[in-house]
Amino acid sequence: MSGAQPIDPRDYNAQPYAGGDPYADYRDTDLDFSAQVDLADRRLGAGVVAANDEFFAHRENLLRPEPAVFDPHAFGHKGKVMDGWETRRRRGVSADRPHPTADDHDWALVRLGLPGVVRGLVVDTAHFRGNHPLQVGVEATHLAGTPTTEELLGAEWTEIVPRTHVYGHAANGFTVEAERRWTHLRLKQFPDGGVARLRVYGEPVPDPDWLTALGGFDVAALVNGGTVEDASDRFYSSPGNIISPGRSHKMDDGWENRRRRDDGHDWVRFRLTAQASVRALELDTSYYKGNAAGWVTVLGRDARSGAPDEWFEIVGRTRLEPDSAHRFVLDSPVTATHVRTDVFPDGGIARLNVFGSLTETGTADLRRRWDALGG
Repeated sequence: MSGAQPIDPRDYNAQPYAGGDPYADYRDTDLDFSAQVDLADRRLGAGVVAANDEFFAHRENLLRPEPAVFDPHAFGHKGKVMDGWETRRRRGVSADRPHPTADDHDWALVRLGLPGVVRGLVVDTAHFRGNHPLQVGVEATHLAGTPTTEELLGAEWTEIVPRTHVYGHAANGFTVEAERRWTHLRLKQFPDGGVARLRVYGEPVPDPDWLTALGGFDVAALVNGGTVEDASDRFYSSPGNIISPGRSHKMDDGWENRRRRDDGHDWVRFRLTAQASVRALELDTSYYKGNAAGWVTVLGRDARSGAPDEWFEIVGRTRLEPDSAHRFVLDSPVTATHVRTDVFPDGGIARLNVFGSLTETGTADLRRRWDALGG
């Protein structure tokens, strides 16, 4: 006898909560997306624009940046209060057919904070132990502007995660192979249930028309297509915070490395939106008071030049003050595709802004990438 063996959905259940640390029996994913941007981060402008049902728990919880919490004693008039999106139990059409059909499902429409290429997703069912979905699937589309719910429902959708069984109380990770840019996702859960968080990891792809209209802008900013390529240390917080929108609001909203006990130094390398003419920089140590970086050097590299691997100095080694913004106006513009901040010997940086404008080469490169990724 050949063919796939039948799946027992109970194999995907978690055990009932038995007290103590609710994450003690949590099933994590083996996939590592730490080098990618969460395109569905609410702080980047993402949102859950609609859902067909949110009877037990609100759809907006899906994109909360912090891990889901569990209070075993929290009950409301509709039942257990859950930190996630939870729909009611589906039923069949009659006493003779009490079960939902194989295709019955609930859905939520998610607007990405930035258009981008999706590399992976985590459908997190934390604390949903016997009330998680049987299966999930994810579709994606690209619609310009600010489409309505009706326009989204009528759009052409592409499956990026096929319908798959998922575990309860687990980070269910998926890789995505589609090499296209997307603006919206549709999360489907079969037939019903609860999902705590949705993370959408990938690479932002900025709109060249928008950036051309702006002229000068922060060419390192995440919202404009800047990216952290690598860092020496990610111990306390992500270096991706350095190019996040707005001012830092607290210490872990920046990048902080561990204390060095050698004679080395820490660094972060950034890829700019595209080749740019850089005119000024701002480096902020807000909320780093006893743990700010001591000194900083800012280097640049132009991968589109005749010496693509050669780093040159933009800002020489400079003392940094704690909890302060430091501004540097360059004597003359420099052309770069990458910058690197070297901090000595270690310590925190809240934000880095690199102000400039795209060169003709940079604009053409960005346009080719935008067009090649379709929509």
